[in-house]
Amino acid sequence: MTGVTAPEQTLPHGSWPTPITSELVVRAAARLGEVVVDGSGDDADVWWAEGRPSEGGRTALVRRTPDGTTTDLLPSPWNARTRVHEYGGGAWTVATGTVWFTDFADQRLYRVDPGSSEPVAVTPEPAVPAGVRHADLQATADGAVLAVRETHGASGVATDVVNEVVRVERDGTTTVLVTGPDFVSDPRLSPDGRSLAWLQWQHPDMPWDAAELIVRGADGGETVVAGGRSGAQPESIVQPTWGADGALWFLADRTDVWSLYRWTPGAPPELVVDTGTDIAGPQWVFGQRRFALLRDGRAVLAYGRDGADRLAVREPDGTLRELPLDQAAFGQLAAAGGSLVCVAGGPASEPVVLRMDVDDATATVLRPARDLGLDPAWFSRPQHVTFPTEPGPSGVAEAHALVYPPTNPQVTGPDDELPPLLVLVHGGPTAAARSVLDLGVQYWTSRGFAVADVDYRGSTGYGRRYREALKGQWGVADLDDVVACARYLSSGDGPAGLRVDPARLAIRGGSAGGYTTLAALTFRPGVFAAGASHYGVADLAALAADTHKFESRYLDGLIAPWPAGAGVYAERSPINATDALDTPLAVFQGDEDRVVPPEQAEMMVAALRAKGVPHAYVLFPGEQHGFRKAENIRTALDGELSFYAQVLGFSLPAEEGITPIEVVRP
Repeated sequence: MTGVTAPEQTLPHGSWPTPITSELVVRAAARLGEVVVDGSGDDADVWWAEGRPSEGGRTALVRRTPDGTTTDLLPSPWNARTRVHEYGGGAWTVATGTVWFTDFADQRLYRVDPGSSEPVAVTPEPAVPAGVRHADLQATADGAVLAVRETHGASGVATDVVNEVVRVERDGTTTVLVTGPDFVSDPRLSPDGRSLAWLQWQHPDMPWDAAELIVRGADGGETVVAGGRSGAQPESIVQPTWGADGALWFLADRTDVWSLYRWTPGAPPELVVDTGTDIAGPQWVFGQRRFALLRDGRAVLAYGRDGADRLAVREPDGTLRELPLDQAAFGQLAAAGGSLVCVAGGPASEPVVLRMDVDDATATVLRPARDLGLDPAWFSRPQHVTFPTEPGPSGVAEAHALVYPPTNPQVTGPDDELPPLLVLVHGGPTAAARSVLDLGVQYWTSRGFAVADVDYRGSTGYGRRYREALKGQWGVADLDDVVACARYLSSGDGPAGLRVDPARLAIRGGSAGGYTTLAALTFRPGVFAAGASHYGVADLAALAADTHKFESRYLDGLIAPWPAGAGVYAERSPINATDALDTPLAVFQGDEDRVVPPEQAEMMVAALRAKGVPHAYVLFPGEQHGFRKAENIRTALDGELSFYAQVLGFSLPAEEGITPIEVVRP
């Protein structure tokens, strides 16, 4: 273990030596995905997905039997990952030992039978390569699987894509169950197999705007249980789940926050739990679960508050009992007999797969976090802060962030030097900061940076009103918030003992966060001294005209209807404001990105070159929207550090051997 016994040094911020290198960030790293419990008893098998950067970013499936034996099912190059909606999720499931999964290479549905390790192709090779995709897989009691199927035409244009709910038999015979809506998700059969529930929504809504919960009964009649735009206000439904008694549970935001409801046929939905904060999150990917129903009728749920998750049990008498746990982030909740299995992490722990007795909160780690060999003193602990911002049309006049102070047990900064600040702008823009150990953050804090992970207006976790404060205001409200956060922390009004250098403020973001980064450097010149855009949006009009189906109307709500609002798109596009751009910028991009195509990055780089602004550009072959390969994650991380070192004026630790990124200068 790397301890804290070395003599204390005083070194300029940014140059602090640290064991948290890019090599450590990716070494044996795994992104834990969905969890599936195969069986109904306490001795059921537990399966989970692991995204492994060291294996090219592929998603492997892991099984843990009751005796503790853990085995991989799919050897390389099999990759259980779907491209439905381009973001995927729900690419696999298990029932009575039979595994169904979508392979990333061809997007066909495969099956692995009990006792075998050899995948068998279930669906045929499509006419359009990778053009028939399956997600949100749910096995049926009679040996078939329900799925969301996304079919792409030869034209390749978003308007030709068709999304449906289908039933696929073991021999590949496919029956279409739901067709017509622009989007569908969460096909779920009732315990008796007679009723089908699903979610659906229409352009221009996203699922967190207005999604309907539909139930089709044995007679073929359909009931709109909740959601959509038919009521007094739009309502979003998330995670429909059948109870053993035939009641349908779900999360809805009709009270402003996503709360837990229960519906029994013939009666209106009943509010079961309202914590005052969001239980659900935005449905960017399939298969997310924030509550689980135990066999004794109790519900276990996760909800956020003040930048951290709580886990609680809803007892049969309606009382809510919070579990005393060290973790602060929970997801993929699944019942395992009378206990709970989930993915959990905290400020000093990377995510693990946990099995928990909800009566006494004792837990068994089924899949431990990797051994980092580090003393916890190396980890910066976040503080949740709320700061004032410009209210705008929504009237919401505050925003939030998780703030990480510089932390290194062996080094301090000079008394006369304030630390630089790195403002993180998450994507979505509906994502949210999470209070879980992320070495990608600690990489910076252990070098002497302060980090602010901003939950700007539009983020989830704070209710619909906060989320919709970005409606029509993308490029305005989010920009106000990141600037307000930087000024708040550089003014001395932030957490006690932390003040950052107003002359060394940097901003970075990916995807939608990359857009806000570019907007900050073009529309608010002089605030930030450097920036880094990872697959960020430079031209909003180009994005509206060339993106995938799922987001092809997203900007109607965030900006204005397209093309009627073309003037607003032009006004808020960073590519049209480069006359004011004089801030050094690093740009990182995948060449197979269909969400934000490479042309977006290259337009911005061309403008930087034409203006003579110092910049760097790295294009990664074979990467899509987000970097998954270990070598590319390392190159992007070390390249960004090297870029800041060159433009903010500090030295890189020599012992790491980081090759400086090429900065193009006038």
